[in-house]
Amino acid sequence: MKTLFITIISYILIFFNSNLLSDENNNTLKIGLLAPFSGEYKDLGESLLYSLQLALSEINDKKVFVIPRDSGSNNKEKLIRAVEEIRSEGANIIIGPINNNDFNEVKRFNDLIFISPSNINPDFQNNIISIGISFESQISSLMRFLKKNEKKKTVILLPNNQYTKLIENKLKKLQLKNYRIFKYNPDPKVLTGEIEILTNYSQRKKNLELRKKIFEDKDDEQSKREIEKLEQKYTLGDVNFDSVIIIDFGNSLKSVLASLVFSDVSQEKVLFTTLNQWFDESIFYENTIKSLYYPSVNYKEFKKYKENYFKIFNNFPSEITILTYDAIGLIYYVWKKNGKINSVNDFSFKGRVKGKIGTFSFDNKRIIQDLDIYKAEKNKFIKF
Repeated sequence: MKTLFITIISYILIFFNSNLLSDENNNTLKIGLLAPFSGEYKDLGESLLYSLQLALSEINDKKVFVIPRDSGSNNKEKLIRAVEEIRSEGANIIIGPINNNDFNEVKRFNDLIFISPSNINPDFQNNIISIGISFESQISSLMRFLKKNEKKKTVILLPNNQYTKLIENKLKKLQLKNYRIFKYNPDPKVLTGEIEILTNYSQRKKNLELRKKIFEDKDDEQSKREIEKLEQKYTLGDVNFDSVIIIDFGNSLKSVLASLVFSDVSQEKVLFTTLNQWFDESIFYENTIKSLYYPSVNYKEFKKYKENYFKIFNNFPSEITILTYDAIGLIYYVWKKNGKINSVNDFSFKGRVKGKIGTFSFDNKRIIQDLDIYKAEKNKFIKF
């Protein structure tokens, strides 16, 4: 793997230099890549470079080449040096940085354009465009889905952590309707009790016991049948919402789902939805959940991308690499359309662009992704 990695870097650099020397005056598209080729995230850097090599081979335009440089892992000095080296090679557009914490460092290079896979903010930020799957695009897609399914009482379940205020501010800016926020403690020992409060579990449990008492001393057939039906229930009465959006992932998401099921929330009446899913198959083993809906990139294209990547590099890519793959396509599209790229304003155009992750467009210097809705059900991902 290491030998292949060095070979690819060498190929790109030799390809770049030979083309530059042979035809210096030709109109060429030079794209920088900031990736962590050293430090704790060097495997990610390697995966990013492979994804760009795959994109270059599919574009198949000898006037397009990449200038990769090591931005290190949480190393500001190395990051700045990498940017300066890329600029000195004549590139004015760079894929990266990966981490939005580095944005303040690269904003000083106002003569350069940065296309970042970060999803922290869909708005253009000075000279930075973030093409990650944004919270805003995911929430907007889910709200359209819930409206289509005539859901009018949505609870957004939000863990109480360092990101809570950020998410609340984002929700306010979206000016959504028919929702309320319920913040919960991510500690599983506390979580279940809080979900019981949300679902009015204790009262619905009492409702069931009171209903049973009405019929338990009667001997007529109708009362006996009613008692049999009640014995199959855990609670009586509906919750005061018809859909939930759980802003969580991994084991914490599974804990919330389990608590909702334990609190006897009807999955026939309440739609369970979430965010930030990359087709995590471990959700299949959460046997209590019949179906879980979420917005995501195009599954068919994502699967095809992973298969092509594995076929060439004998390894599966990091999920973020499909974003940098699409970044090459986006940059190439704008370059071919305009004949050059001078500033972030060149990306603020009308129309939609289709990439591997799906279709996206730009509106008022904001990137908007049109995401598909998928359902995890019976060990399959089904496009809704």
